[in-house]
Amino acid sequence: MVRRVSRYRIRLAAHAEDDLEGIGEYIEGQDSAERALYVTRSIRRVIETLSELPNRGSIVREAAELGEQAFQEVHFKPYRIIYEVVGDAVVVHLISDGRRDMQALLTQRILRG
Repeated sequence: MVRRVSRYRIRLAAHAEDDLEGIGEYIEGQDSAERALYVTRSIRRVIETLSELPNRGSIVREAAELGEQAFQEVHFKPYRIIYEVVGDAVVVHLISDGRRDMQALLTQRILRG
């Protein structure tokens, strides 16, 4: 018997698309267009893998400290990809360099309440 694996839809919130574009622009300015393309494509590949294993990420510590357990993260170092599973979709909310103040970013972007 062949077991069918259900796939989750992937959706990037507008801010996450902006994050990815900004990362590419920054890397292109600091390094090269080739490196920028490599990094942004690699981040997209990591995101796409969430369609089959959406709950493989770890709980976002900074969100958990604020009482929010729904947000998970995966990495393409040093970038953190913050998302949540909503029904049959994975919604990516934030893509950021892990060295940034994540608690401030989370509060500003998705934990406003």
